[in-house]
Amino acid sequence: MTKFSVIIPVYNVEDYLRKCLDSVVSQTYQNYEAIIVCDKCSDNSEKIVDEYVKKHKKFTKIYAEKTGLSKARNLGVEASSGEYIIFLDGDDFFEETLLETLNTKLKDKPDLIRFQIQDVIDGKTIKHSEVGFPTTDGVNAFNKIFKYHYIENAWSYCYNTNYYKKNKFKFMENCIAEDYGLIPLVIAKAKKVKSLEFIGYNYVQRKNSLMTNTDYSKKIKKMEDMLMQSAFLKSKLKDIPNKELIIAFINNSLIYYSTRLEYKDFKKYRKILKENKCFSHLNSGGIKTKIRNFLIKKNAYFFYHCIAR
Repeated sequence: MTKFSVIIPVYNVEDYLRKCLDSVVSQTYQNYEAIIVCDKCSDNSEKIVDEYVKKHKKFTKIYAEKTGLSKARNLGVEASSGEYIIFLDGDDFFEETLLETLNTKLKDKPDLIRFQIQDVIDGKTIKHSEVGFPTTDGVNAFNKIFKYHYIENAWSYCYNTNYYKKNKFKFMENCIAEDYGLIPLVIAKAKKVKSLEFIGYNYVQRKNSLMTNTDYSKKIKKMEDMLMQSAFLKSKLKDIPNKELIIAFINNSLIYYSTRLEYKDFKKYRKILKENKCFSHLNSGGIKTKIRNFLIKKNAYFFYHCIAR
């Protein structure tokens, strides 16, 4: 049986795609399938995908026009046949021993394995060396992961396919920040989660990507999408004991992002957040977090930007 299904959504990433796909081809552990979900591209990305699919038997292509990242990932999961699923964005790349390292940690058949990330910015790497932990339940795992640099990013984890599909997990489609609306739930519901100190994923931060786009209308959409997803998450967490820190993370993320908006919109969404009781259950954290939360509650937007960040 295939051990790993690597799911790779592709859309207009021709300058990064070969390095991405080569990082899969060069894995020291070869029991995998690579499922590339290719949207209609205006660059040469699809030609590159076709080249790799033709050359490498482990690669398959799903063509789905106007999918968006969420739907592309969902389609990849539906098509997967491996015991474990890993997501890889088309502009990022693996370390060559990622699959081999993960394979040595599967004896107890965890629902979820966390590995670590390093940023790649203008060719330079910034490591995020996190402390790993042995197998524990999902809520206890989240309490530890909460301290990591990256928390809800889908490409930070290896998922047991049976666990993932049995729970019918899906990314909310047509959303920005779709990881935020799913991954905390995936972690919380898990019975077995472990974390490795191994840095296996390279997150390439490029200009004009979805996460760095400066189009203000997209910032508003992200805020709306986060509100919708936070309501969904909280409804799904009702029956999970000791979920307080997860809800604190959901609320903190909403509040933090609201400060990224222009003042008039900040005021609008602060009112919505208060109505949704997002300030009633926050992670107190350190002094910086306490200052930030106090200033936001008091609508001290300008002081926040000058002092608390």
